[in-house]
Amino acid sequence: MEKIAIIGSGGSGKSTFARKLGDKLQLPVYHLDAILWKPNWTAVSRSQQEAIQLQLVNKEEWIIDGNYNGTLDLRLEAADCIIFMDMPRNLCIYRILKRNFLYRNTQRPDMATGCQERFDLKFLKWVWNYSRDQRPRVLQKLQRLAIEKELVILASPKEAKDFLEQLKTENPVAVK
Repeated sequence: MEKIAIIGSGGSGKSTFARKLGDKLQLPVYHLDAILWKPNWTAVSRSQQEAIQLQLVNKEEWIIDGNYNGTLDLRLEAADCIIFMDMPRNLCIYRILKRNFLYRNTQRPDMATGCQERFDLKFLKWVWNYSRDQRPRVLQKLQRLAIEKELVILASPKEAKDFLEQLKTENPVAVK
């Protein structure tokens, strides 16, 4: 595992997991939320998103966390390992509300400078509907890529913790 894409719903724990995995494997971690936003929640253009991510995926080693469906295929094709944080919807909503409270009017460690945490009803709706609207397409992509890529699906915080713990003593076993 040298090029790892971590994907999943908002609130699934992608950024926290990416940091812990990066520490374990001694790989650089790139949080797309910190890279693809400018101050005051201004998104970089689609062409900038693609250019930035092309630079990242052409590096020898990386962990990239984030969704950004418009450029998802670019990361999935370049990755040798894909980790899908397939957490329950209620947990994701809880985590988003919790981080909204914890970081209210401040910046999360995995966000771009000048992007203070805020309550975003549209984002909450997107997360609530992720399992219906996004997950089936993601699973289709992953099914096609599972033949040539290492695929890990983590469906609970315990599975995520166990996966990281397993890295202490041996190479992780892919879940296909």
